[in-house]
Amino acid sequence: MPIEIEKKYRLSKLQREKLEQRLPQIGARHLRDDFEENTLYSGAALDASRSVLRLRRVNKRAILTYKERFPTTSSIKHQREDETEIKNPDALEAILDALGFSRALVYEKRRQRWKLNKAEIVLDELPFGLFMEIEADEDEIHEIEKAIAIKGLRAEYATYPQLAKKHGKQHGQMIEARFASKQK
Repeated sequence: MPIEIEKKYRLSKLQREKLEQRLPQIGARHLRDDFEENTLYSGAALDASRSVLRLRRVNKRAILTYKERFPTTSSIKHQREDETEIKNPDALEAILDALGFSRALVYEKRRQRWKLNKAEIVLDELPFGLFMEIEADEDEIHEIEKAIAIKGLRAEYATYPQLAKKHGKQHGQMIEARFASKQK
């Protein structure tokens, strides 16, 4: 079972700008920028307080992910994460619907992907704020925090789905957190 280890931070606009300058200085490589549409499903045996079933559309790719968070009070999260690329996301949506899953939450994200050693660092913009995530083992997360040396970074304990539920707009049975403009 693959385990994802990550820490998320809420950013101010100034912190984001400083990170964009600082990451190359500490040896991070900018990989690419992506626009994502994330659709979370409810139903069947999903425990919404601990697990999610997500269909992520990124550019021309689609990825189905099951995540199950392990309980912790730490700002560094550990969770089971199983993913597979989907060739036909529209057919998958029809299958999920036939199995009793329903679209519960949709949120959009603009993501900058960076790589530093084995760590993945992402700078995210969502309709409700700016964030950074560092995905690596715990020691490397701490090393990167020190190397970044940005004052006032604060951990964000809430997941993007939790934040999207809080800040999104209800449309029937579904909550959506989308950018005002369709520009991607």
